Amino acid sequence: MANELNELIPELRDWNNGDGIDVRSWIGCSGNFQLAIGYSTVFWPEFVEFEGYVLRAGFSVESVRAWERREGGNRRNFEAVMNHLHIADIQYLGCEDLTQERAVYLGRVLSQIYRAKLAWQFPGRRFEVLFDDTPRENLTDYQITFFQVEPVG
Repeated sequence: MANELNELIPELRDWNNGDGIDVRSWIGCSGNFQLAIGYSTVFWPEFVEFEGYVLRAGFSVESVRAWERREGGNRRNFEAVMNHLHIADIQYLGCEDLTQERAVYLGRVLSQIYRAKLAWQFPGRRFEVLFDDTPRENLTDYQITFFQVEPVG
């Protein structure tokens, strides 16, 4: 894991006159609490139940109604659309350090987090969390989503 992080965060090797620094120390030197709080909403998102759907918080009822009409009652497709997150959208506009390797790493980690949180928060339901880590030319195509496997009756 340390080698993978050193590849994903090359700056780690530059610290301490080239002797490097571990990730937790680097965060302590470079990060701030406001960013940590902001990222917590991505890495431990708020999921809510709405009319039998399980959705990421922050949706509008108007958006739900529009997508319901568009998806024609297909719960799986509806939840997948409403719950998708493009990995590139985690950072601010104009951020240029997204790479395929970083998108894949974050997508895989978020997949694990979503699975764990959905199972914990909704123990009686089954979910599928999807992240396609196939190499892509357009980095904005990397996205994660989830939906219920069996509709709530």
